[in-house]
Amino acid sequence: MIKLKVNDYVKVIAPLERVTINTLFAKAVVYQQVTGSVYVDREKEPKVFYIAHPYGMSLLFGNTENEYFNENLFYYLTNKNKVRNKDEWLQVFPNSWSNKVETILDSYLVKIDSANMNRVLEMDDVSRRVVENTRVNFIFNISDFKNIKRPLDSRKHEIVRTTKEMLQTLQGSVIPKYFWNHEDQFQNTGIGYSLIYDGEVASTAFSSCRFEKQLEIGIETLEKYRGKGFALYVCSVLINYCLENGLEPIWACRMENIASYQLAHKLGFIPTLFIPYYRLSV
Repeated sequence: MIKLKVNDYVKVIAPLERVTINTLFAKAVVYQQVTGSVYVDREKEPKVFYIAHPYGMSLLFGNTENEYFNENLFYYLTNKNKVRNKDEWLQVFPNSWSNKVETILDSYLVKIDSANMNRVLEMDDVSRRVVENTRVNFIFNISDFKNIKRPLDSRKHEIVRTTKEMLQTLQGSVIPKYFWNHEDQFQNTGIGYSLIYDGEVASTAFSSCRFEKQLEIGIETLEKYRGKGFALYVCSVLINYCLENGLEPIWACRMENIASYQLAHKLGFIPTLFIPYYRLSV
């Protein structure tokens, strides 16, 4: 795996455009909206591509039969070479890569389903394994969105545009600072709305990626305010912004993230693709 120089990211654009799953996070890296990493099999006319977003998402696509690349890929996925310093979530394209990853990893791969979820969580060596989950891509249905009910007591909350001051205090695992290089960039290029409850930022919906006419939604609600419908309400405001500005709202999540999966349904998103999703541990 050769780390591609930023000036050579142009070599990735055409192959990436041919990938038919959600790739907004990868485009954010390739078009340098966020600082990530791109690995290839060779610098001149590369045929295999691995794009890593700083949040911890990655995408592998291209030729599956480069043995030298695949050998190096094994060490990267299992982190035997200690290149990664945090967990990563990997998607692959096309489906042939799923079979190839299974062959490459062999006993290092653990597949999660409802039957073995508890067993996997109890495994002593799971931290040293690659765990296969499922990632869901959705498509937005505007008719379903317009029919949803969003009952909230407006006397106790307000929705405001997320300010720079709010960005500096937002807490959680899905917040803008993990998806944009800096606050000014987010303010100039991104968009976010925050629900204020009792004087506190309770929930924020924001653009985790924005490219051309698509905007991918990120959402974070403080734990003490979850289950109150705040995420549904603030996401609805962001979706309305998308519709008013000719943008397609994009949603994707892990199948195991029940809260996100159910929220997507409530907002009018319909599942379209179920894709293997690999958790790479450090």
